[in-house]
Amino acid sequence: SIGLGTQAGLLLIYLGGAMGVNIWLLKGFVDSIPKELDEAAKIDGASAVQTYWLIFMPLAAPVLAVVSLLSFIGTFNEFILARLFLVNMETRTVAVGLQQFIGGQYSENWGPFAAGSIIASVPIVIIFLSLQKYIINGLTAGSVKG
Repeated sequence: SIGLGTQAGLLLIYLGGAMGVNIWLLKGFVDSIPKELDEAAKIDGASAVQTYWLIFMPLAAPVLAVVSLLSFIGTFNEFILARLFLVNMETRTVAVGLQQFIGGQYSENWGPFAAGSIIASVPIVIIFLSLQKYIINGLTAGSVKG
C-alpha cells in the first residue's frame, strides 16, 4: 500500500522533491543539443524512435548519469523524512538504522556507527565508479568548441 509509514509513500515524497532539480538539469542539457542533429537524422530517414535511441540517448548519457547519481545519493543519505514517516523497524532506511548506535543519552557506540557508515558507503562508491566515465565525458564534452 502507498501511504504514511510505507517505503512506497516515502518514495513518492522523494520523487516529488527531486523532480524539480532533475528536470532543470535535463532541460539545460537538452537545450544545448544542436537541433541540426535531429534534422540530419530526419533527412537520413531515421524515425523518431531511432533518432531518440541512436542520437539523443548517447548524447544525454552524461546528464542522465549525473541525475541518477544525485538522486540515488540524495535519497540514500536522507534522514529527516525517513525518520518522520517510517515508524516500523523493518522499513527504516540505512541512515535511520545507523541512528540507533548514537541515539541514547551517554550511550554512544561510535565504533559500530563508524563501521556501519563505511559499509553503507560501499554502494555509493560502486555506483559512482560505474558512472564515472559518463560523468567525465559530460564534463569534458562542453569544454572545447569543435
